[in-house]
Amino acid sequence: MPDDSLTAHAVVDEDGMVTEWSEGARRLLGYSSAEVVGRPAADLIDEEISAEALGRLPALPRWSGTARLRHQDGHRVEARMLAHHRQGEGGDSDWLVLSPLTGADVAVQDTEKLAAWSFYQASCCSMEAYDTNLRLRQANHYSERALDLTEAEMRGLRHAELVAHPEFDRVEQCMARVLETGEAQDVEVRVQVAGEIRKQAWALSLYPIRDEDGVTRGVGLSAHDMTEQYWAHKRLQLLNDAGVRIGSTLSVARTAQELADVAVPEFADFATVDLLPDVEHAEAVSPGGAMSGPTAEGSFLLRRVAQQSVLPGAAEAVLRPGDVDGYAANSPTAECLTTGRAVLHAEFGPDSADWAGGHPGREESVRAFNIHSVMAVPLTARGQTLGVAVFLRHQRPESFSEGDLLLAEEITARAAVCIDNARRYTRERETALALQTALLPQGLPAQPAVEAAFRYLPTDILAGVGGDWFDLIPLSGARVALVVGDVVGHGVQASAIMGRLRTAVRTLADIDLPPDELLTHLDDLVIRLSADTETDSASPSDWAAEMAAGLGATCLYAVYDPVSRVCTLASAGHPAPVLVSTAGTVDLLDVAPGPPLGLGGLPFETTEVTLPAGSLLALYTDGLVESREQDMTKGTERLRRALVDPTTSLDDLCETVLAAVAPEDAADDIALLIARTQALDPQHVATWELPADPAVVARARKLVTAQLDAWDVQEASFVTELVVSELVTNAIRHAEPPIELRLLKGRHLICEVSDASSTAPHLRRARTYDEGGRGLLLVAQLSRGWGTRHSGTGKTIWAELALDSPEFP
Repeated sequence: MPDDSLTAHAVVDEDGMVTEWSEGARRLLGYSSAEVVGRPAADLIDEEISAEALGRLPALPRWSGTARLRHQDGHRVEARMLAHHRQGEGGDSDWLVLSPLTGADVAVQDTEKLAAWSFYQASCCSMEAYDTNLRLRQANHYSERALDLTEAEMRGLRHAELVAHPEFDRVEQCMARVLETGEAQDVEVRVQVAGEIRKQAWALSLYPIRDEDGVTRGVGLSAHDMTEQYWAHKRLQLLNDAGVRIGSTLSVARTAQELADVAVPEFADFATVDLLPDVEHAEAVSPGGAMSGPTAEGSFLLRRVAQQSVLPGAAEAVLRPGDVDGYAANSPTAECLTTGRAVLHAEFGPDSADWAGGHPGREESVRAFNIHSVMAVPLTARGQTLGVAVFLRHQRPESFSEGDLLLAEEITARAAVCIDNARRYTRERETALALQTALLPQGLPAQPAVEAAFRYLPTDILAGVGGDWFDLIPLSGARVALVVGDVVGHGVQASAIMGRLRTAVRTLADIDLPPDELLTHLDDLVIRLSADTETDSASPSDWAAEMAAGLGATCLYAVYDPVSRVCTLASAGHPAPVLVSTAGTVDLLDVAPGPPLGLGGLPFETTEVTLPAGSLLALYTDGLVESREQDMTKGTERLRRALVDPTTSLDDLCETVLAAVAPEDAADDIALLIARTQALDPQHVATWELPADPAVVARARKLVTAQLDAWDVQEASFVTELVVSELVTNAIRHAEPPIELRLLKGRHLICEVSDASSTAPHLRRARTYDEGGRGLLLVAQLSRGWGTRHSGTGKTIWAELALDSPEFP
């Protein structure tokens, strides 16, 4: 390793105090480190320095020359010095002062022969020769020009001391390896040196310099200027970076920000992306066409969407994302939008534009930050102009070139397509979300069978909103239907099909079909929807493709009866629900599997399970438990663990499940419906078997009146007697025994009459002299609702009455 004692090394802070002192400095002036550190550096200078010269120092990147210094014993020392002005990461700065020491070890080197060997053995543009102490002994004029130092100023310094930069330290380490191994080293260096306005790239060859006897006498350095190739590579790299980073999401704002982030700091010092106001919702215009929101003749209104700067907080920006501002007719932005072509102002100044329109601080910012070069490139995609990207330079001294303009056009063209895709996707997603919002329940109806809560999370991926749905449907007899379904596909089509299926389920549920029959009818509907989209020439494979594109679905339909506490379920290819028992066990319900909707010809089966009051039932779509990162088995296990504490409120439990189970980047919609079962108090259920005898009608009225008295709801007696009288009379006249009368007291009073006939009654208009035909009309007028449900043994006619029923008018 080189001997550091051959260089006098000192560090002086901005206040002029010595903070570091090397052994070489002690050899030069005789002072030890303890005697100098903390003292003013001026105490070591043996000459007067003018105030004017001192005032210029803070602005200099470095200083070199000869100085007269004071030795410890009092005599004057003439020393060649090189001082580097260093800037720290925290904003602090100091001076690194260096002076080479001469001595006998230097004199033994044959400088002339060393230089001759070096220049003889190397054929390159820039050449330097170093001795075995890695001290520069000779450099050609190419090196002088590259480093902006004369050979005399560099002689005796190490390579790392010529420029205070880590790259030069790295080269010196390679030079040491050349001395150690005798093998040449190739190094690439990228550094900005004094006198250059941009970073330079050099390909360095380091090789041992040997004498006639093959003894290594030093290290030769030859450097090829690769700056142009380096910047050409950087442009290609920037294009590749833009292709990777821009368009990672389908968000207009995010895509615009990605464009600005790619451009800064590699390409520009400040970049902005301005779009037409509300471009996500408004149609764009053709290049050169009239823009929305003109502020004056030839001027434009644009909305700032994204910006990026090399300065913290984008200090040069006068707008913030979301602001709308005007641009005068002769501004680069307006010129670009008017012509539909990119605009380059390589030399741009405050007087280059009219500042009468737009933000009043824009001209002040141009002056304050010395913005000297501007490019404006239109964001054009599919023949439409969406806005403009503007690139500025104020930190970099070099101006934009024609090559930079071509690069900006290429990057912006890619970004414009991504922004347009995001804009179109945003429209479709908002449409699908609005459609879903209109089709999905906004709340769950209160009813006595279950307590329920739900969550619905639409996906935010490229495919768009899906067709998941859920529902809670009150049924007759205080029962309730729980439904969760999932339409294959995404977008508006999936949302529309979801709406049709949800409507069909509610319609079929209203006629009290058993779960398996309901899914059979729903399966037929999906097949008909598929057929509607088929063309006459479509093959079976075409039909399958249509179904895969959005005409297939899965569904789970469950009916819970709070009187018997029996839950009847049927599945059409849907994930099984999770049951949390009152004992705390968490298991998947063993539901008979059924085919997905749309296949046709395959049966659905029902599964019955008795659920004690307080049981928890969780229904969900596969987006909750399945993703690219986890399979359904692992996701279901995570769901089971999340449901181990069902004592919290159901809303809190929904949040817990989503936080613990839902994938971070969900690729599908998530629907979650959690219900806690409740049982109707047996004291609120009354059942009587009635003979098929007209005389029993009076007895039925008495039984009902007595029961209502026992329940302390006498105010409903009159209406209930009338309804019971009509329903029992109809059963005796038109149906078959056995006849059963049942009263249920919950939030409302439910009256049910069951018989063995499968013939459903219907309303009809009685003529003036008809003796019958008015009973069901009377029931319909007096009740909150009425209907018929069928079973394997007959039918039940039910009517729901308000407990505070007014007297019959």
